[in-house]
Amino acid sequence: MTFRQYIELLKPRIALMIALTAITGYAAVATKVDPVAVLLLTLAMVLGSAASAVFNHVWDRDIDRLMRRTGRRPMATGAGTPALGFTLAVVLMVAGMALAHAAFNWVVALHLFLGGFVYVAIYTVWLKRRHWTNIIIGGAAGSFAVLAGAAAVDQTQWLLPMVLALVLFLWTPSHFWSLAILLAEDYRQAGVPMLPVVVGAKRTAWCILGNSLILVAASLLPWWLGLLGDAYGIMAAVSGAVLLGFNLVLVKDTSRRWAGWNFAASMPYLLLLFIAVFVDKHW
Repeated sequence: MTFRQYIELLKPRIALMIALTAITGYAAVATKVDPVAVLLLTLAMVLGSAASAVFNHVWDRDIDRLMRRTGRRPMATGAGTPALGFTLAVVLMVAGMALAHAAFNWVVALHLFLGGFVYVAIYTVWLKRRHWTNIIIGGAAGSFAVLAGAAAVDQTQWLLPMVLALVLFLWTPSHFWSLAILLAEDYRQAGVPMLPVVVGAKRTAWCILGNSLILVAASLLPWWLGLLGDAYGIMAAVSGAVLLGFNLVLVKDTSRRWAGWNFAASMPYLLLLFIAVFVDKHW
């Protein structure tokens, strides 16, 4: 395998998002941001996320071969062996948990493990090929990153981290179902029961809109409960309104073009929520 193929196995963009999620949990609880702690937290979360990604590549190599988007992944093409992949995944997860425990505490290490467990065992192995709720339940994997970040500072402050974890949980279906509409033919060919394959693009678009309404309402809970201030509330409300606007267009036009725009819009929406937490707590 080439160096580039090893990097592809780690899914670095997802690892970065998981790290940013954990940093947001850290910032939501910390009174002062310690750059060294943030760096160590980032490294631990990247290691854990990469471990889950490698396992996903190995386990899904058969269906990856059937989809245009994933057909050239290293495990799908046979460039890497399952034994190599499983070994690398274990090493990365152990390294991430060891770092989390050494730098912070066992609670951070536990949340890191639970996030990986949900993604690997519940989503990848159990639900992905069996039921359209796969991404709803599997989406809980990202929520553990928020809790890990918060536990790195204070294990007793749980309300705001839990609310932010709920927001992450609700964000995942709106984000991924848009991608699933875009790639519905790939999933259909591979026999993966993603929601658009099961109920069609139109009903999926309505599900995205309904889920996003709950998501935006949940994102305002930190402001409504007085956990965060007006700066956060305004940014959450405005970014949420924009996301819902994209969702409404998708309900009217379920083309791949607007599915792609909805998928793309969900990323800056989440990033703006992260920024809003930082601005409100540390500006």
